[in-house]
Amino acid sequence: MGSCIHRDRLCDPACGCGNFLYVAYREMRNLESELKRRMVTLAEEKGLPVPPGPLPYYPLSGLHGMDILPVAVLIARITLWMGHRQMIETHGPAEDPLPLAELSNLRRADALRSAWPATDVIIGNPPFIGDRTIRRKLGDDYVEWLKKTFRVGVIDLSGYWFRRAAEQMEPGQRAGLVSTNTLRENKHRQGSLDYVVQRGGVITDAVSSQKWPGDAQVHVSITNWVMSPEDPPTEFTLDGEPVSGITTQLREGRAGWQPKRLAANKGRSFIGCQPTGDGFLLGADEAQKLLEDPRNAGRVRPYLTSRDLANSVDSAPTRWIIDFGTMPLEDAASSPALLDIVRLRVRPEREQAGGDLARLWWQLWRPRPAMRTAIADLDRYIVCTLTGKRFFTAWQTGLTCPSNAVGVIAADDDFTMGVLSSRAHDAWAWWWSSTMKSDLRYTPTSTFQTFPFPTAPSSRARDRVAEASRELHERRSALSRERGIGLTALYNLYDDGAFEDLHDRHRELDEAVATAYGWPVTIAQDGDELVARLSALNEQIITGEVDYSPWGP
Repeated sequence: MGSCIHRDRLCDPACGCGNFLYVAYREMRNLESELKRRMVTLAEEKGLPVPPGPLPYYPLSGLHGMDILPVAVLIARITLWMGHRQMIETHGPAEDPLPLAELSNLRRADALRSAWPATDVIIGNPPFIGDRTIRRKLGDDYVEWLKKTFRVGVIDLSGYWFRRAAEQMEPGQRAGLVSTNTLRENKHRQGSLDYVVQRGGVITDAVSSQKWPGDAQVHVSITNWVMSPEDPPTEFTLDGEPVSGITTQLREGRAGWQPKRLAANKGRSFIGCQPTGDGFLLGADEAQKLLEDPRNAGRVRPYLTSRDLANSVDSAPTRWIIDFGTMPLEDAASSPALLDIVRLRVRPEREQAGGDLARLWWQLWRPRPAMRTAIADLDRYIVCTLTGKRFFTAWQTGLTCPSNAVGVIAADDDFTMGVLSSRAHDAWAWWWSSTMKSDLRYTPTSTFQTFPFPTAPSSRARDRVAEASRELHERRSALSRERGIGLTALYNLYDDGAFEDLHDRHRELDEAVATAYGWPVTIAQDGDELVARLSALNEQIITGEVDYSPWGP
């Protein structure tokens, strides 16, 4: 007791009004009281004298905190003084409540710019500011300082606290921090949780995602870790359940290899076009009338949205768009009726916005020239959902203009479509993509570019995947047309047990893809095993152990 908890130092480097410090103090006093009771019980059971008092207590001086707002620090001190009094009433005397304990360990400071005190445990709820809003809220100078100091680019602000904590901690010390659940994902994870593990941290207990109990519409994660433990932990808890280990994605598994982008996959996946101007969009009747003029051919195009992909019959576009691509204004002028529409419906809004939006007012804001080049010679290409509860793929003709809510894969062969439609790729997408609340958010850079396609499938294996893919998509399209429903409604029924033949076709495709990788068909629908094998294959490709040319020479 004398060499244990009353000497532990706790720090909340984003203490706010002191709630976390108050809870920590309360729990330390509760633990202290329990230990004292056990000492008395053990002494009585063994016939030993009860240790004379007064026994040590956990002092307020063991608590440290920082916050950038002076008023928050003042409130935090009041919170602890009140908590001190409550704990005396609950557990008996400790340090005198009056005069008030000196709490200079709670101070006003920018925790990212200031030295942290030497402590044994770090706790807290760092501020959440997303990478897309941090510059607006904190200013250019602060963001540039973050980039220069931490050298991980711009991530959610809470992620920088994880880095500071990892750098501060000594072997055996512990930390527990709350963050937005985006810290499990992509660059945010690489700049925070991956860094913790790289420095020797072992995540022992975590909540992967839960709704914030307050008014803010945000989902948070809770991560607890021990730094470079002398004895490796053997017990782990994730979302309240025992698990074998916890990865930096806050999923069950071993924290290890982080898949890298594969050079051969570059230039194959894209996000669709972003109009930034509703005036580009057309209804079907207006579009058909404009297409009567041959000068407008190829410039009035079916426009595919994520809603169309998921909900319209056969994933068909329901709207049209005026699309001048990247052509200069003088070329666009050869379609005067189209240019007049854009001049009337788009240009005023664009000029009000200023900058390039105004200068290139006749063009879609993000026309995606690299995507256009990649699919220019294809009669069809693959599209996929970027967000949603399911990952869907579908074919689109080369005439279709995909929206920026749709992913594009520059491929027209059934083998590639089959692999992308398989359980292997679906499991990879859910494992390595980010999430929006509980929905998948497919990101081409972290998902497609890291995904290893089969490295050396035989011609027979490729043909089997291609045939299974054709049969699956043909049957799926037929069901969609017969019932007048889209993929979401169709697969809701599928999940309820409908369409047994479609289940069979998915299984056949999954087994064909597993065979193309050279894996047993018994793992064809085992998501965890597939991800583990795909991760290992990614590592083998990156390290040069396996040649990788999925698209040919």
